[in-house]
Amino acid sequence: MTSHPPVIELTERLASVTPKKFNNVFLTNSGSEANDTVIRMARRYWALQDRPDKNVIISRTNAYHGSTFGAASLGGMAVMHECGIPIPGIVHVQQPYWYREGGELTAAEFGIQAARSLEQKIDELGVENVAAFIAEPIQGAGGVIVPPQCYWTEISRICAHYGILFIADEVICGFGRTGSWFATDYFDLNPDFMVVAKGLSSGYLPIAGVVISDEVAAVLIESGGEFAHGFTYSGHPVACAVASENIRILSEERIVEHVATDTGPYFQQRLRELSDHPLVGEVRGVGLIAGIELVKDKATRTSFDANLGIGIKCRDFAARRGLIMRAVEDSMVLSPPLVITRAQIDDVISIARDALDDTLKSLAA
Repeated sequence: MTSHPPVIELTERLASVTPKKFNNVFLTNSGSEANDTVIRMARRYWALQDRPDKNVIISRTNAYHGSTFGAASLGGMAVMHECGIPIPGIVHVQQPYWYREGGELTAAEFGIQAARSLEQKIDELGVENVAAFIAEPIQGAGGVIVPPQCYWTEISRICAHYGILFIADEVICGFGRTGSWFATDYFDLNPDFMVVAKGLSSGYLPIAGVVISDEVAAVLIESGGEFAHGFTYSGHPVACAVASENIRILSEERIVEHVATDTGPYFQQRLRELSDHPLVGEVRGVGLIAGIELVKDKATRTSFDANLGIGIKCRDFAARRGLIMRAVEDSMVLSPPLVITRAQIDDVISIARDALDDTLKSLAA
């Protein structure tokens, strides 16, 4: 077994910012590789305890966990389910998307209902067959779906009650996006694994990993022998050095704290001003991540005909004015740099409103 100084320094720095029970990490090169890895780890954890049948992993519809066979299987986007995807042993339950799926329920009522779809699936499959539940704390590529806190409270209860592993996919939310180091901290979650990726190096070099709780790591390391899994560039010294420096800068310049107390609240406050626009049905987000849902009828939450491509039109109008807003169907997604200033946030809101106005004019035309 070998190591090198950059990977040692990185893992020590990573342990210093993750919740206390996370002191082990398996490094990969991308979030997709990390999620493929966590499938094997979750199943191996139970196999090492003589429970090999406990291998089903439950995910959510409209979730995104990557593009490789395993990661795309974990994802719940129908457009990616082709050519043998999803692989056996992965199933999906309801997402906590109140605006589109909540009907007459309050957000809190719907949050409980969506969480209990996990319990129903566990009962249907038999807990003796279920290894883990995986979820993004906030569904990023799904349109920035922010569950009510009651959803996560109920999910935590269910996972604890049935004794299944909980995997938090922190690829989007980790390293300050929510104003906490991890959305696990923000929502007070208690996962057994955290999947991390682009935020680990702020996207400067490819690096990712699975961060493993001490309890699970003890089984995998002490009982497991050799784990026949890895990638050629896992723990590459250059990528590790960049990731380590990234965490140092985030820590010493208190960038995460600045998002929590200053730019995050300001960004969310300014975004809510767009709620008065005729096209905007809902503005949602936390810290420096947000979604603006465009609708045909605000009162009934009625969507536009998908063939109109309203989100794409709004995206293109924004891009022409110098603002990158991703269109997830008709949800406009924003995820600005953690170092954005208040003045730059003002520019974002101004351009976003202009793009919305341009979109509305195009509909009238």
